[in-house]
Amino acid sequence: MTFALLLGAFAAPKHLSQDFSSYHSYDELTATLKALAKTNPTLARLQSTGKTLEGRDIWMMEIGNSAGTPTGERPALLVAANFEGNQVATSEIALSTISYLIDNYNTNDAVKKSLDNQVFYFFPRVNPDGAEKMFAPLQTGSATNVSPYDDDNDGRTDEDAPEDLNKDGYITVMRVPDPSGLYMVDPSDARLMKKADPKKGESGTYSIYWEGIDNDKDGFYNEDAIGGTDVNRNFQHEYPYYQRGAGLHMVSENESRAVLDFVIARRNIAMVLVYGPNDNLITASTAKGELAKTEGINLFSFADASLAEAGTVGMFSTQTQRFFGGGGRGEEATTSSGGGGRRPATTVATADLDYYTTVSKKYVEITGIKNAPALAAPAGAFFQYGYFQYGVPSFSTPGWGLMAATPDSSKGDSGPRAKGGSDADEKPSFDKKLVNWMDGASVDGFVAWTAFTHPTLGAVEIGGFKPYEAVNPPMSVITDMAPKNGEFAVYLSTLFADVKIAKTEVINHGGGVFRIKAEVENAGFLPTSTAHGVTSRSVKPTMVQLGIAPEALLSGSTKTSFFQAMDGSGTRQKFEWLIKGKKGDEIELKVAAQKGGTDTKKLRLQ
Repeated sequence: MTFALLLGAFAAPKHLSQDFSSYHSYDELTATLKALAKTNPTLARLQSTGKTLEGRDIWMMEIGNSAGTPTGERPALLVAANFEGNQVATSEIALSTISYLIDNYNTNDAVKKSLDNQVFYFFPRVNPDGAEKMFAPLQTGSATNVSPYDDDNDGRTDEDAPEDLNKDGYITVMRVPDPSGLYMVDPSDARLMKKADPKKGESGTYSIYWEGIDNDKDGFYNEDAIGGTDVNRNFQHEYPYYQRGAGLHMVSENESRAVLDFVIARRNIAMVLVYGPNDNLITASTAKGELAKTEGINLFSFADASLAEAGTVGMFSTQTQRFFGGGGRGEEATTSSGGGGRRPATTVATADLDYYTTVSKKYVEITGIKNAPALAAPAGAFFQYGYFQYGVPSFSTPGWGLMAATPDSSKGDSGPRAKGGSDADEKPSFDKKLVNWMDGASVDGFVAWTAFTHPTLGAVEIGGFKPYEAVNPPMSVITDMAPKNGEFAVYLSTLFADVKIAKTEVINHGGGVFRIKAEVENAGFLPTSTAHGVTSRSVKPTMVQLGIAPEALLSGSTKTSFFQAMDGSGTRQKFEWLIKGKKGDEIELKVAAQKGGTDTKKLRLQ
């Protein structure tokens, strides 16, 4: 694997007991998880939630002190990573967070309190088949699993994969001289290509293709590679029907089904955190209901889905994150032009937005990340399902950033200006930011352009970003971030709703008649249900129940009361019952919130 050569060996950092000197293959990941579970049985429990097509386990690690309240009754944070096969760094972030929590249980009061009172569910590698391609001799950069798929709809599957023509171990791209092409060499950096802008007097001189040949002789290049489903485009919300990578239908894959079955069976999950190429943490900190401004994948070496069918590589247009929307409440969606009815919400409800903003600001404060790596549009993503259909606050982030400073484009940039272009400095493209980060971090992430004679295209040059280095930083970045990602996970667990019976009073009116007063409090930060959880009816109402026979109730509150949501930060609700009873009887009062725990209190009639 190329990362071992790139990084060399270094000792495991002091804050992590496990070996994080290099990226973990599936076998290495499995061995590490099993070792953690075996040596820390009180805190860690490992289970397989399903099998992939190639027979690998889809592991889930539960982290929480098994003593005390059963873990299944505690509010839980679900952390999931590596849905996209090429985003192996996210798996390492999840694994390092697991190690951080276990290693710091006895020395960090915040960690201990969290593991004693809450529980974490970790899916460190949802797509192990796809991730294993990173450890193969040929580096393709594929994000999908290995499920066969007819990408070009020609009745055949996986028949036109790319080939390593220059035998360097990487699938990059080919630039082909073409006077009608869309691309030109970037004048600010000869390594990069950019789309020519005629409005600036620029002319395209190249076409770009994936490295390979036209195996099926249909005139297209590498349009039907092995495997076909991006697991993080396979979930229900805003499912991208008939688009590349979305799968045959919603939740069509073993991997997505394993995650969904697990989540549906555990309604104590109060929040979702996904590590992947979607983001609503780094970029959403100043969102006030409008579209959060994010940079989409804009690497010239990544195929645009619409252009891939033509066998050429296009540019992903800058994607704006649709998770945060503008105007009113997300649930007040407009009706479709095709008929009546309310369309599914695609933006966070106004009443929930402040919670997202608070968490985003805290994430940036803890991690220091301000510049995200390459991002993708979130259609069909699991974290969207988490909020819009499961009803809990859901976050997604790459978990690392382009931390190195971007060189000032006004200094040392002696590249020629295009005809008719302005001399004023232009905002650097994402490609430029990426190579600047690679240069600053000493990442060998670019294959220099070299001449090659293609069997059908003739004289070409092969080069571009290496398939995995563009989206996976050196392991030292992951280990340096481990305490910060661990601290953030613990912070999230402190936000859960936390229902308590705050105050009670029993008054004896004589003659076997008693008045019981109670105040129920949400001591947590979050409400017992998000506003959208109420609208979607995906979160059960909070219950307050007095343990008496129905005929013993004379008046006041009902024996069992329900309310949809209660705000946090000490918000209280009052209840009062007039009942028949005998002096000395003991009655149980109970409050239960699906996402905020349970509390009981014994009341004696005096």
